[in-house]
Amino acid sequence: MIPRRWGGHAASFRTLIMVAAELARACPSTGWIQSIVNNATWTATLLPDSGQEEVFANAPNARACSVYAPTPDTRRVDGGYVVSGRWDYASGCWHAGWAVLGFLIYGPDGKPVDHGVAVVPMHELTIDDTWFVAGMKGTGSATVVGKEIFVPDHRVLSFPRLLAGERPAQRHIGEMTDYMSMMPILAVNIVAPPLGMAQAVLEMIAEGTKRRGITYTIYGRQSDSAVVHHQIGEAALKLDSAWLHILRAADEIDAAARAAAPIDYLTRARIRGDAGYAARLVREVIDQLISIGSSGAFAESNPLQRFWRDANLASRHAALTIGPCLELYGRAYLGISPNITEMI
Repeated sequence: MIPRRWGGHAASFRTLIMVAAELARACPSTGWIQSIVNNATWTATLLPDSGQEEVFANAPNARACSVYAPTPDTRRVDGGYVVSGRWDYASGCWHAGWAVLGFLIYGPDGKPVDHGVAVVPMHELTIDDTWFVAGMKGTGSATVVGKEIFVPDHRVLSFPRLLAGERPAQRHIGEMTDYMSMMPILAVNIVAPPLGMAQAVLEMIAEGTKRRGITYTIYGRQSDSAVVHHQIGEAALKLDSAWLHILRAADEIDAAARAAAPIDYLTRARIRGDAGYAARLVREVIDQLISIGSSGAFAESNPLQRFWRDANLASRHAALTIGPCLELYGRAYLGISPNITEMI
């Protein structure tokens, strides 16, 4: 997703989705990091001209991690902001040279007036190794910590303005990736690795039905059972449904970016719904398939249990929480103003 002016491929969003899913078929954590780092580094390419130059001009292979949730411990100073805080779940922090971090911007009355995004060198931060979880262990999504870090204005973005499609650059702009829609990218991007995981589970379970029987029945091979035929067919179609939602969204994002046009609010809300709905379908697919694998699928030596753990964690990212995703789309579909988040 990095533009060609900074040594990237300027690939389509569909390409990113397909690559992340393919990587996650083999290693979910690798697919996740590839996806997140692409997304975070892409955000840095939206900085004002001098900010882009600082991040990329002398390091064409620059990589960033990101946590968009804002820290409240900030203050305005001459030429920028001083920011302190702890940012959890910073996927990619062990591999990054930069971090894209959320922070609150306050008005004269001390009340928040904006949600800022600061691009900070990793050497100004420390990493607190807090990532001890049941799934996605290989992502190393630890906590990055900063204390009294000065961030100049040219390395600061307004998150609401990014969501609205505003881009502050004057010279370093004009490629397709510069016009991709922010929140649809953030939401759909993180569904790709779980889709790859589900595909891997489907393939492993389908292959196993040719060798494994069904205990306490006459079936010496699961593949002879009509019930298993039904379960495999339904799971495969559910996975197809999830892919159809995500690829439709990716193609809409790409089409709008090629035209340098904004995506309308209803479509952006629907894409957020697509992401959450596809994530839920992935969990349903894997749960259904893992039951065919039976208790043997949970042996520590069996990769199926790792995919099950990884998919159940990854698909529960905050941006994919099904309740808010459906509520946002339902309100937009009914023409009711949004009220629970700006992240659409």
